[in-house]
Amino acid sequence: MILSDKDIKTQLTAGRIKVSPCNLDKQLGAVGIDLRLSNAFRIFKTTHKPFIDLTEEMFDVDTELLELPEGEKFIVHPGEFVLGMTMETVELPDNIGGRLDGRSSLGRVGIIVHSTAGRVEPGWKGRLTLEISNIGKLPIALIPGMRFCCLMFEQISTPVEKVYKGKYQGTIMPTASKISEDFAGKK
Repeated sequence: MILSDKDIKTQLTAGRIKVSPCNLDKQLGAVGIDLRLSNAFRIFKTTHKPFIDLTEEMFDVDTELLELPEGEKFIVHPGEFVLGMTMETVELPDNIGGRLDGRSSLGRVGIIVHSTAGRVEPGWKGRLTLEISNIGKLPIALIPGMRFCCLMFEQISTPVEKVYKGKYQGTIMPTASKISEDFAGKK
């Protein structure tokens, strides 16, 4: 069951869902909270490597963290893929999950907010990394602080036994893939 604005307010007031900082008057919709784009981006560098090997850890050689000064825009070129981040920190209890969705207004100009990871597990604590792509034909200037995506909340039938304690818990900056941890010890 997706939580309504009334239920979201109740969960926030009770401290079961935490979204900070948040201005409910500007960010709360009928079935979710709009989250804003931070000024931090992780871009993929062109290197001497012919491909990304998923069994190897991604070091700074493969990506670069950019933190934009206040007032500066981030340009996403056609066909480009970058990692972004929400300004807000989100914390979920053991019986509520989340779904991250892009805004229609951004989709209509070719911005994809998440390529695959739209699920936020019960027990999550941290800022959300965004998988941003420009599938349009023109470069697009993204503005840190803009409403960028919506987080909807779903009531889980019973509290989960396995709350999220994964490799991205506590994220505060856009984090490169840690899929190599799935292969640790299997080489």
